[in-house]
Amino acid sequence: MQSPAPHRARKRFGQNFLHDQGIIRGIVRAVSPLAGQRLLEIGPGQGAITASILDTDCQLDVIEIDRDLVQILADKFSSRDNFRIHEGDALKFNIGALAGTEKLRVVGNLPYNISTPLIFHLLSAHDCISDMHFMLQKEVVDRLAAGPGSKTYGRLSIMAQYYCAIESLFDVPPEAFSPQPKVQSAIVRLTPYTELPYPANDVKLLQRVVRDAFNQRRKTLRNTLKGLISSEGLEALGLDPGIRPENVSLESYVAIANAVGDAQENDIAE
Repeated sequence: MQSPAPHRARKRFGQNFLHDQGIIRGIVRAVSPLAGQRLLEIGPGQGAITASILDTDCQLDVIEIDRDLVQILADKFSSRDNFRIHEGDALKFNIGALAGTEKLRVVGNLPYNISTPLIFHLLSAHDCISDMHFMLQKEVVDRLAAGPGSKTYGRLSIMAQYYCAIESLFDVPPEAFSPQPKVQSAIVRLTPYTELPYPANDVKLLQRVVRDAFNQRRKTLRNTLKGLISSEGLEALGLDPGIRPENVSLESYVAIANAVGDAQENDIAE
């Protein structure tokens, strides 16, 4: 009987398969799964990390969109009692329904072409997640971890740091993958806060403030937010209206959003 042909990476799914055993061990060491814990792996590919995670006797669910890989993974791991596979799009997957009353630990080699929207999707389920470990394009990890004053600081940095503590763990070279990507990768840990350090009264309003601020990041805060708050309103919060959005802290963005919300409520009351 002929063995099946090897799976070819599909560009439309952004597939780059990890094969470096040292990197795989490093990722599993960083995650440190424990027996009985519930883990969710996004984009398991051919199961390079999956096998090592299953060996820790945790309960592992995996989401894979490529039906050929679903079959490969099922053939490899369906005999394991602690393995369950879901065929589907992680961007549409209901994390809360899977978690139930327990918090999940999430791990994944995220496709570069959907990594940012996927992170936002997972952040929306932050209260169902205890931590997340991702392989991402290094540029995205830098953006996640960036602070005010950095050129990479922006909407992703602020909203990720609103919900999570961010730790950049280690870099992964292109040669650790097949096929080799044209970019450097890195491992990042996101740990959702049990209590938000700077809670917004209205998260959707905070998202709008941040989006508007960075739509034209080279302009001043006065200009980017002129439809929401006046220069006087910014000064009342201790902010210089002439600074650029990249120099404003998460705490200050929350203060702006709360002030905008209070003003809107007062207008309605009047």
